[in-house]
Formats: sequence, structure tokens, C-alpha cells
Amino acid sequence: MMSLKRRLLIYDIVFYVLPLYFLIGALPSTAIDVYTPREVFVENGTTEILHCSFKSNQVISSAASVSWSFQPDGSNTPAITIFYFSGGRPYPGDIAQFKERVLWAGDLNKKDASIKLVKAQFIDNGTYTCDVKNPPDVGVIPSSMQLRVVMKEALPQSNTGVIVGAVIGAVVLLVLIVSIIILVIKRKDSTHAYEGPLIT
Repeated sequence: MMSLKRRLLIYDIVFYVLPLYFLIGALPSTAIDVYTPREVFVENGTTEILHCSFKSNQVISSAASVSWSFQPDGSNTPAITIFYFSGGRPYPGDIAQFKERVLWAGDLNKKDASIKLVKAQFIDNGTYTCDVKNPPDVGVIPSSMQLRVVMKEALPQSNTGVIVGAVIGAVVLLVLIVSIIILVIKRKDSTHAYEGPLIT
């Protein structure tokens, strides 16, 4: 026969420990989702904002922080931190390559963790990683982008010019068609309007 002590232990496990275990297991784990573009092209010598946004289930706290790291193209060395933001203050890294060229451009209250890269140079080509922390959110997966610093001629062409040209062409064509239709209708009306005698 089971002792009273053992029965009480089983009772405690079944009615207190197991429900607590299932309750904790059923709670959704909180996480931050971080987003950056996959690839960014920048003209050499210009300033560009490296965009980073995030989603967090928690209110942005004073403990929220952002770090940006950089790994040069073709490098096997670990990424180096080039910028850190915490407690509402920016802390630029001490990497000579980026000295006074990486500035805070974000707003954590708007879930924006972007930075500004001033006077982009060819040596800036590489992978930039944005990492956001907002305790107690956990499970952050940083987001990375590939930066391509190129000459102006090598920048990808925007579709804006093509779209504007197509719209203007369509409008001109429409005006031309309407003008021809109006001209044909006027001609028809002018031939019907003449009711004089037929000359034979």
C-alpha cells in the first residue's frame, strides 16, 4: 500500500507542477524579427542610409540596444562591430576605416535601427549585420545585407524613367486617337450638314 507521503507527492505533482509546466510550455516565446535589404548599391563618395527595421512584442525599453557589424568581402575573419546604440546614446566603433563615417539614423520607438554611412568607399564593400535586442524579447536572429560601392555608371538603372516614358507615350497616343476621332466625326457632320441641290 502506498504511503501517505508518497500519495501527497503524486497529488502535488499532478495538481500543481504539471499544470504549471503545461502553462509555461503553452506561452508563446517572444522574439525580435530584424529586417534589412539583401543588397544595397551605393555610389562611391556618397552618403547612404543602411536601413534596418524590427518587430518586437515588447514595449521598447531603456535596455534596448542595436549593434552593427561589418565583414569585408572575401574575408574569413569574424565580423567586427562598427557601431553600437544603447540607453538612447550612439557609440561609434573605434575602427579607423569607419571613423566619423557611421552615424545613428534610426528611432527605436519607430522600430528603426538604421545607420548612415558617410562618403562610402570601395573598401566598405562587404556584409553589414544589424542586431537588435529589446529585453525580455529573446531569440533574435540578426539580419545582414550586402553593400556594393560602385561608380555612378555601374549603379543599377531605376525603372522610374522607363515608367514615366511609357506613361507619357500612352497619354500622347490617347490624345492623338481622340483628335483623329473628333476630326472624323466633324468631317461626317459637315458632309451631312450640306443639303443643297445635287448638280448633275
